[in-house]
Amino acid sequence: MDKFINKLEKKFGKYAVPDLIRYVIVLYCAGAAIGMLNPGIYYSYLCLDMKAVFHGQVWRLFTFLIEPYGFSKGLGMLLSILFFAIQVHLFFLFGRSLEQAWGTFRFNLYFFSGYILNILAALILYLSPMHLEVYYSGFQYIYWSMFFAFAVINGDMQFLLYFVIPVKVKWLAVLDGVYMVYQVVSSLYHGIQFLLYGYTAYAAQYISSAAAIVVALANFLIFFFATRNYRRISPKDIRRRRNYRKQSQQNAGVPRHRCAVCGRTEFDNENLDFRFCSKCEGNFEYCSDHLFTHQHVKKFM
Repeated sequence: MDKFINKLEKKFGKYAVPDLIRYVIVLYCAGAAIGMLNPGIYYSYLCLDMKAVFHGQVWRLFTFLIEPYGFSKGLGMLLSILFFAIQVHLFFLFGRSLEQAWGTFRFNLYFFSGYILNILAALILYLSPMHLEVYYSGFQYIYWSMFFAFAVINGDMQFLLYFVIPVKVKWLAVLDGVYMVYQVVSSLYHGIQFLLYGYTAYAAQYISSAAAIVVALANFLIFFFATRNYRRISPKDIRRRRNYRKQSQQNAGVPRHRCAVCGRTEFDNENLDFRFCSKCEGNFEYCSDHLFTHQHVKKFM
């Protein structure tokens, strides 16, 4: 799979968008603005309604990315703005770190594959016996799935939980993964319950939310396993490393350097320098004390 991605990069790499996360954040902020003004605008005209798409409103295949951010009202508005600013900062950190680690094309591929998988999930739910028309969850979980990829690369980096407690990124990713799995199970349970009672609109919200989480996790797992180097776990490579370690242990007490005059090695004095003489005929090595004072070795025919 990694070879296939390399071929794609050679062919389409020139079309990759540098610093894609900057444009993604613009969409995220646009959704926040809609959320503050009137979220109803999004759900009426912009969300991923597959029935509307099949009736000609194809712009919804793109505008569903501008999902409103859930701002609280009253005094909670200040906290919502604070957490929104923190999320924007984290998304910038995750996105730019991943682009530096993967390269521009692969980071683009990660985002656009998540975008396509969300549309496929919405189509499957629409064509299924449930016939769920509206895919309520937009792209928010793809944003957060960047965190898992970031944790794989920077697992030992520390974040301050609640601005006080230092926690390594890899453990936060584990907790986040457990919470997402819980959300999937909980959303499916409530969605099925609403379906049984005939509340299709409420069921669509829960089931599409579960589908969006599964898509985000699947996008991360597919991309992660597709780009892994499995040569390290191949029997041949394992045997090669085992033989190398065994040989290294056997040669642990054997000196690498020995002076041809005095016989000293690096074990006698770790500060000794050893060099080969270019004027001697043969592989004769000398310590720094005898490199310029030894008698050159010549071979006579």
